[in-house]
Amino acid sequence: MRLNKILSGTLIAATCISLCACGNNNNANSDGNNSNSGNNGTISVSIWDNNQLAGLKEITDDFTAETGIPVDIQVVPWDQYWTTLEAGVMGGELPDVFWMHSNYSQMYMDNGVLLDLTDRIAESDMINLDNYYKEITELYQLDGKTYAIPKDYDTIALWYNKKMFDEAGIAYPDETWTWQTLADAAKKLTKEDGSQYGFALPAGFTQDGYYNLIYDMGGYILSEDKTKSGWDDPKTIDAMNWLYDNVVSVSMPSQQIMGETTPDVLFNSGKVAMIMQGSWMVASMKQNEYALENGDVAVLPMADDGTRISICNGLGWAASAQGDNTENAWKLLEYFGSEKAQKKQAELGVTMSAYTGTSETWINCAPEFNLQAYLDMTENMVLRPYTRETKAWEDYSQETMKKAYTGENTMEEVCRDIAAFMNQCIAEEN
Repeated sequence: MRLNKILSGTLIAATCISLCACGNNNNANSDGNNSNSGNNGTISVSIWDNNQLAGLKEITDDFTAETGIPVDIQVVPWDQYWTTLEAGVMGGELPDVFWMHSNYSQMYMDNGVLLDLTDRIAESDMINLDNYYKEITELYQLDGKTYAIPKDYDTIALWYNKKMFDEAGIAYPDETWTWQTLADAAKKLTKEDGSQYGFALPAGFTQDGYYNLIYDMGGYILSEDKTKSGWDDPKTIDAMNWLYDNVVSVSMPSQQIMGETTPDVLFNSGKVAMIMQGSWMVASMKQNEYALENGDVAVLPMADDGTRISICNGLGWAASAQGDNTENAWKLLEYFGSEKAQKKQAELGVTMSAYTGTSETWINCAPEFNLQAYLDMTENMVLRPYTRETKAWEDYSQETMKKAYTGENTMEEVCRDIAAFMNQCIAEEN
C-alpha cells in the first residue's frame, strides 16, 4: 500500500512536470499534432499479452490502411508493464496508447495521467458507450468522465484433460457438476506417486480461482459500496475452508510447485487434470499441441443451491494525457472501440469483445474446444472487486494466502488477516 501511495504522489508531480516541459520542447505539426521524436505521427502502443499481438497487429494494419497513420505495438510483460508505465510518467515518456486494468484504473484516472475522452466520445459517430457492457465501461469512469474505451470482457471456465478422464473412467465435467463433484473427481484423478494431480489452483489465483467459489458459496471479497472487506465474512471463510479441506490438501500439487510452474504449463505437460482459466488464455491454449489433442472446456461447477458465478473483468484502451500525439491516439482508440474492430477482434480469437453482440464469432476461433462454455458463464457475472488501492490489498491477499496453503496458518487466520489489511487500505483511501 505504501508503494501505491508513493506512486500516487509521483504521478501528480510527474504529470505537472511533463506538462510544463511540453510547452517548451515540442515541435508541433501543422495540424496541431506533435510527432514523437520526429516519427511522423506514428502511434506508440503498449500491451502485455504477446498472444494477442498478431490479431491486434491485423486490426492496426486496417487502421493504417484507412487513415495513413502508422502504429507501433510493443509487448511489455505484465510483471514489468506497470513499473514501465510508472517510469514513463516520471520521465514524461508514456506510450501514446496503452491497456488499462481495473487494479490500477482508479489511481491513474485520479492523477491526470489518462486522456479525458468524455467530450471526444460525445462527438464521435463510432463510439456510443451504451453499446458496451456497462460494468466494463464503469471501470474506466471517474466523477462523470470517461478515460478509456472498453476493449474486452472475460469470464472463467474449467479446463479438463479428456485423456486423464477417460483413463480414470470419469465422465467429463458438464453443467450438472457441483464443487463437490469437482473435489470428488480431482481426488480420483490424483496419483499417490505425485505423477498426476486432479486440480491446480495456486494461492495467487483470484479472479481465475477461488473468488468464483467464494461468491458461489455466498461469501464476498468487497461490499457493494466498496467500504468493507468480505474476507472475514463467515461464508467466505467457510468457502475457503472447504477448498482447503476438500481440494488443496487432497488433490493439488504443493504451493511450491504451483509457484514455480503456472497451471496452464502443468496442464499442458500432462501433470494436472483440471484447471480454471480466464477466456484471455484461449489464444495461448489453441497454440499448444498437447492442449489441442487432450484439452476441452466446461462451465464452472455450481454451489449446492445451483448458484454458478463467474468473476468478470475487462481491459480498457487508454491514451496518455501528457503525450504529444493525442489526436492520432484518439483516432486509434475510436477505431479500436468501433463495432468493426471489435467484431474482428472476436473473429481473430484475440479475446471476447466488450461491444455487446460481437463475441458470438469468438467461439469459432478454436473449434477444437467448447468455447461456448465461456459465453454460457456470462449468464451470472460478478465484476472483479476493485477499489483505488486494489493492487495493494490484492497483492497482500495473494501472498498471505500462501500461509494457509502451506499450513503455516489456518485458513480462518489468513482470511481474517487479509480482511484487516484490506479494511485498513480502504479506510486510508477515504
